[in-house]
This record gives sequence, C-alpha cells and structure tokens, in this order.
Amino acid sequence: MNPVEQLVSNFQEFVGQVPEIIRPLVVMLAGAVPFLEGEVASMIGVLGGLNPVVAGLAAAAGNFLCVFVVVVLTSRARVAVTGYRARTAEAGAETQEPAPAKPESKGRLRFKKWLVRFGVPGASILGPLAIPTQFTSAILVAGGTPRAWVLLWQAVAIVLWTTLATVSTTLALHFVIPG
Repeated sequence: MNPVEQLVSNFQEFVGQVPEIIRPLVVMLAGAVPFLEGEVASMIGVLGGLNPVVAGLAAAAGNFLCVFVVVVLTSRARVAVTGYRARTAEAGAETQEPAPAKPESKGRLRFKKWLVRFGVPGASILGPLAIPTQFTSAILVAGGTPRAWVLLWQAVAIVLWTTLATVSTTLALHFVIPG
C-alpha cells in the first residue's frame, strides 16, 4: 500500500467512527466555513468515503446557506446605513462642514475595476479564486447590487466550483486507489 492509499484509508477509518447520518451534516458545516467552502468540503466528504453526489450536494448546500445569511445581513445593514445617511441629510446636516473624503483602498479599487470588467457573474464565478464567496457576496450587496442577482450568481459559482472539486477528487481517488 502506497503512502497516499494509507493516508486515505486512515482518514476513512477515522470518518467511519462518525454515525453515517451525521457525515453529510459535517460536510455541510465545513462548506459554510470561509476559505473551505463547497470545494474543500466536498473533497473532505469524498475522501472520507461519502458518495460523491451526497458530498457535493451537502458541501454546496452548506456554502450557499452561509452565503444566503451573509447576503441578507449585509442587505439589512446597507438599508440601515443608507437610511440613516438620508435622514441626517434631511435633518440639516448640510449646514455642517462635510467630513473629508477618505481615499479608497487599493483592494477596493481593484475590486471595482474587476466588477466593471466582468460584472456580477464574473465576480461571482472568478471570486473564489481570490476570496471566499461570503466576502464576495458581502462586497457586492454592500455596493448596491440587488440581493437576488448576487444570490443567483453565487449559487451558479458554488455549484460550478463544488462540482469541479467533487469530480476531480473522485477521479483522483480512482487513479490513486484502484478498485
């Protein structure tokens, strides 16, 4: 048995100690963690011996549920902040001297350029290469992109990347551990 086979076998033994009904929930929780997301969570599930379809669905569901919560909370925060700014402007805040404009960070300028170039679909699909989907979602909604549009494209990105990771891991296992 080669070292990779041994490692996978040991991991599957470890995962085997968890009740079978709980395993997809563990993968779902891993999918909700930024930087792990659906991609790594599905890999963990497949390596742990879960059916690849179950692992992929659980990982994607966990990732999307977390993104959904982030989008809803960010949207509410945006409404509260923009409403507060509008009320203070109406209450006579224009008589006060405005605060000096804060220069935008390099990262924010880079993101804006990226958003202009690729739009929400591109930012959603390419975003996981740079930052977690939760962060991308929050930035998009905070910038004024409609929630439904962000959720749609984040769902597409999550399904795409999770499927790619699940299939790749399944194929890799078949080549490394035949039979």
